[in-house]
Amino acid sequence: MENKNQTIIIGLLVLIVGLLLGYFFGANNMPHRGFFSNESMYEEMEEHMGGYYEDEIVNGDGELMHMMDEMMLIGRGQTGDAYEEAWLRGMIVHHLGAIRMSENLLQQTDRLELVQLANNIIASQSAEVEQMKGWLQTWFNEN
Repeated sequence: MENKNQTIIIGLLVLIVGLLLGYFFGANNMPHRGFFSNESMYEEMEEHMGGYYEDEIVNGDGELMHMMDEMMLIGRGQTGDAYEEAWLRGMIVHHLGAIRMSENLLQQTDRLELVQLANNIIASQSAEVEQMKGWLQTWFNEN
């Protein structure tokens, strides 16, 4: 019985590894499709993205395309208050990421223009995060 369980576990692990490899190699071979393989879903995403996939910086980097895909899923299928709350939560996370990236940049660069930009992003997006957190508390009784 123990050998049968081990065989099942090994089989499942092989299946999972195969699926993961298939996903990563398959997703990288889909030009301009990023995370989505469904053509109509891609077209809808591109319509909402205003052509961001056409941007050579986003288009040239699979990780950036995946990030854009993930951001566009926030609130999908929701309306009204539920959409607004999901949007605020997503924007808070997005802003916190930009703040963290800017803090990391400040540790890596001496370019005055980048230092100024990073400091501006930190200041403005920190204020916006606090504003959005306040709205979540006021409108949705969130902490």
